[in-house]
Amino acid sequence: VQLQASGGGLVQAGGSLRLSCAASGRTFSRYAMGWFRQAPGKEREFVAAITWSSSNIYYTKYTNSVKGRFTISRDNAKNTVYLQMSSLKPEDTAVYYCAADSTRTEGTTTATSPLQYAYWGQGTQVTVSS
Repeated sequence: VQLQASGGGLVQAGGSLRLSCAASGRTFSRYAMGWFRQAPGKEREFVAAITWSSSNIYYTKYTNSVKGRFTISRDNAKNTVYLQMSSLKPEDTAVYYCAADSTRTEGTTTATSPLQYAYWGQGTQVTVSS
């Protein structure tokens, strides 16, 4: 599967952005999806993930620093996963990557380690000014 992330940009603190990740292939609906970010000089870190589901009941997980501010969602008809980011802070500045986990069985859990995701998008820059 190929992933294409978009939607990044420059925004003032307190603002909002919506990232999109478009996937190719017909099996997108059976992949758990995640968003990660990497700031300069730092390791790539988990941001959010969403399970796949055969019954349209999805489970999500967030890193503590974005809970209540970011929302991950997916639209299988469009082969797209989103990350709605609100109340942005300068510390959210990073390159954001979407990733697909093709091995996870249907369930309530998602992976938070980048090692568990086999497919990656190219990244989109998010810069939050103070």
